[in-house]
Amino acid sequence: MSKIEQLLHSGNSHATVNRDPNVPRGEYGALDLKLSASGSENREFIGTGLHPRAEQLFSGAWSACYISAFEIAASMKKVTLPSDYSVDIQVSIGSVGAGHSLGAQFTIRAPGLATEVVEALAHLAHQLCPYSKAVHGNIEVGLNVVTV
Repeated sequence: MSKIEQLLHSGNSHATVNRDPNVPRGEYGALDLKLSASGSENREFIGTGLHPRAEQLFSGAWSACYISAFEIAASMKKVTLPSDYSVDIQVSIGSVGAGHSLGAQFTIRAPGLATEVVEALAHLAHQLCPYSKAVHGNIEVGLNVVTV
């Protein structure tokens, strides 16, 4: 596993259960992707607001998958999650020697739960999440837990 020596770009995502459809949809607004079938000449990517970088897209996809895995982990361990829990993921790309590598930093907010409970759920969620499994051992992944 490579550790990033010089940070080049980062993409952030914030995932939470949206109970209000009028809540703003993120740092850059809603992302609207129109994708064509594989092999098609017409590949169209439409973004509202600023155009997202690959790190932002990966971070967004990973956070959507991971928050579901986190909920499954909580269900498996019979832990009731607070209504305002959330997952933030920052995916960074940076130089490593002559090449490049990815890194990720997770911040999980679960007010009112014990830190060790959230950490255990986070580790279990990484075992369940296909994105986490795909990068396991290939990139550095850090974890911050906020319980206040």
